[in-house]
Amino acid sequence: MDDIANDISSTIGRRIHAERIMRDWSLAELAERSAVSKAMLSTIERGKTSPTAALLVRIAAAFGMTLSTLIARAELQGGGLLREADQPVWRDPDTGYVRRHLSPASDMPLELIRVQLPADARVSFPAASYAFIKQQIWLISGRLDFAEGDVVHRLEPGDCLALGAPSDCTFHALEPGADYLVALVRG
Repeated sequence: MDDIANDISSTIGRRIHAERIMRDWSLAELAERSAVSKAMLSTIERGKTSPTAALLVRIAAAFGMTLSTLIARAELQGGGLLREADQPVWRDPDTGYVRRHLSPASDMPLELIRVQLPADARVSFPAASYAFIKQQIWLISGRLDFAEGDVVHRLEPGDCLALGAPSDCTFHALEPGADYLVALVRG
């Protein structure tokens, strides 16, 4: 898994670098827009570290995209079928959050993401990461508390939640952990 994680970190780093260059932004400009230090951005771009979900969300938001879009652009080559073995898998080194991008690259505005969050792990995303998408969460197994602003939704297996207006959100897996599908629609 470490070699795979290093490959994905390198691929994500190259994509961040490419997105920055396409916009003609300096490292300092991306640092200012994302609130991520130049040193950390440089380390990420060179594939020398596996960035956390929180860092990647801030970088993606600076580019005006979702975390899913950033990772999909880094990993997907196109085509109508994305076999399980080719689906990009990314693991947050801080929380153990495992994210599998299920959707093939396409012009479709829909993306499907499968997430496994260990028991007691929390992952938070700022409202800015939801500014460009509509989202639903379907809990496959386990238990999940999902805080949408000040409102906490306790999800049990089979429950499906449609998110409202963009707000700060936190996913908190309860015992025994949570396995869930996120459906994103861009635009």
